[in-house]
Amino acid sequence: MAVTDEAIEKIKGMIVSGALRPGDRLPKESELAAELGLSRNSLREAVRALSLIRILDVRQGDGTYVTSLDPQLLLEALSFVVDFHRDDTVLEFLAVRRILEPAATAMAASRIKDSELDALGEQLDALGEDPSVEELVASDLEFHRGIVQTSGNSVLCSLLDGLSGPTTRARVWRGLTQEDAVSRTLHEHRAILAALRDRDAEAARSWATVHVASVEQWLRSTL
Repeated sequence: MAVTDEAIEKIKGMIVSGALRPGDRLPKESELAAELGLSRNSLREAVRALSLIRILDVRQGDGTYVTSLDPQLLLEALSFVVDFHRDDTVLEFLAVRRILEPAATAMAASRIKDSELDALGEQLDALGEDPSVEELVASDLEFHRGIVQTSGNSVLCSLLDGLSGPTTRARVWRGLTQEDAVSRTLHEHRAILAALRDRDAEAARSWATVHVASVEQWLRSTL
């Protein structure tokens, strides 16, 4: 189990056992880390993940609280991680995306305009080298949508747009729990863009395949 997943499970256990109740404020970071036998960094990542799915509420300058949910609803929401890890259908969506996205990216290589390439480059520059997971995933969706829209095939574009939703959660969870996920994603985006600038359809196809397959491989090892 990844360190962040272990930290999430420990906080989850405190809530389910009643040690932390809806509306309760979490102990100070240093105290809670020591109590749970975690590093402060892994605890911080766990808090980020649980705030993302609205189990915890991080209030700037005030502290972190368990959200005031009905106990049954809280337990259902806490099953997010378990449900996610059991959701084999996400792999099927990713497999279809791995077939279609590289084809669309290769098609875009001969059609995408210089102005559209510049816009994609500016988007990556604006993201910077150390974006949050949420920023990265939002940018990832826009980056690929921008490329696919230039493929010249509206049906392919619609199909891939429909695949984005079911795989977004996997991309977010990977970003939160895999150590090098953010840097790898940024590198792969740059490589795809470089191939498109070179009008190299096969290189664009290859990098798009690597990009989607890396999420799929991570998920297979996680499930």
